[in-house]
Amino acid sequence: MAVNCCWRFWAVCMLTFPSTFSLQEEQPRVLLVSFDGFRWDYINRVPAPHFHYVMKNGVHVKQVTNVFITKTYPNHYTMVTGLYAESHGIVANEMYDPILNRTFSMNHMDIYHAQFWEEACPIWVTNQMEGHRSGAAMWPGTDVRIRGVLPTHYMMYNESVSFEDRVSHLIDWFTSENPINFGLLYWEQPDEMGHILGPENPLMRVVINETDAKLGYLVSELKKAKLWDTVNIIITSDHGMAQSSSKRLIELDQYVDREWYTMVDHSPVVAILPKEGKLDEVYESLVNAHPNMTVYKKEEIPSRLHYKHNSRIQPVLAVADIGWEIVKNKTNPFLLGNHGYDNTLPEMHSIFLAHGPAFRKNATKGAMNMTDLYPLLCHLLGINPLPNNGSFSNVEDILARPVPRELHPRDYEKESYAYFIGVSLGTILIIVFLVVFMKHLTHSQIPTVQARHTEIAQPLLQG
Repeated sequence: MAVNCCWRFWAVCMLTFPSTFSLQEEQPRVLLVSFDGFRWDYINRVPAPHFHYVMKNGVHVKQVTNVFITKTYPNHYTMVTGLYAESHGIVANEMYDPILNRTFSMNHMDIYHAQFWEEACPIWVTNQMEGHRSGAAMWPGTDVRIRGVLPTHYMMYNESVSFEDRVSHLIDWFTSENPINFGLLYWEQPDEMGHILGPENPLMRVVINETDAKLGYLVSELKKAKLWDTVNIIITSDHGMAQSSSKRLIELDQYVDREWYTMVDHSPVVAILPKEGKLDEVYESLVNAHPNMTVYKKEEIPSRLHYKHNSRIQPVLAVADIGWEIVKNKTNPFLLGNHGYDNTLPEMHSIFLAHGPAFRKNATKGAMNMTDLYPLLCHLLGINPLPNNGSFSNVEDILARPVPRELHPRDYEKESYAYFIGVSLGTILIIVFLVVFMKHLTHSQIPTVQARHTEIAQPLLQG
């Protein structure tokens, strides 16, 4: 009877606190993949079976509007902060900070000064501050100590490291004894060949096919590691690509004295730092210089671009029309394919596919903003988003299960507190159960004489 009572007690506890006694749910895992310069329409130009396989088994967003300027570093930092470039501070691939009196240059890999990155806090830092682990394979900024933090696992940027080696590291990190819950993977193609050939070149078909094969390799390796159906995977890109031509060059030397300014960032959006006392002269020389070039003083940059409230944005900005290039003169090299143009242009839009237990299957969404990716990632990881320019409500319809409400940081705190209380109560109940069970088990094995003594004692206890 005593044992019966104990089991009844245990059953009541299990019914009352089911979540307390169950093992903690497996940590949600996310892999974010970027194929640099993969324009949104590349997947429809040539057979791309692996991209279409992901689309069929997951979600495809047709139009992703990235942030201005549509270049690599600004948009990769937007993906992991949810902020416009003017807010996160990585405003271009080439920057000058007048406060730090330092230059940031992707071309010279002069990018490791943490001060450039610390106007924002990227998601891997937040993820780790909340007790999780991150792993990054060449993602821009992940080899910089931001807020004093590096990813749990990371690879110093080296373009010569193969895609396969990058994938191998990520698989190891996801399956290790202390696994990561968040991985980031970056690949330079098809951007590099897009610059050399131009997106309209028929040879780009081969490049797109090769990129599709890389995705196929990733999917295959995830399946081998039994991660494909358990990890939420997002495949995206930072920008598109537009065709340029030697017949569409705007030569600044024809309009302004090159001794009057420094060109900080280059075509097709040129950041111009006038020499002291030369601001008005430079601006007046360029503002109506060419019909395919729009020139702004910093304070006149349209608000819709979210690109004027930062000291790293230079006093004069020259923006070329799509397909046009701005150079000092024709002796300067130029690219047959380029990006950086207005972010509303379709040629600049990027790709977005998602697959995993959190996402719908064979679903299509019309449009989203690149800033919306960050709150989506935070939701998938179950971490608190920092203030950002994105909107989770814009993308929650791609999820397999409806979200009753958007979780704010205070909600996460409440849930964590409730979980802690539940675990504490559950632990106490387990201890009580074990004590009672052991007591009755011991009593059931005591000789009958002792049992009679116990019965005699009962009235005294009841009194």
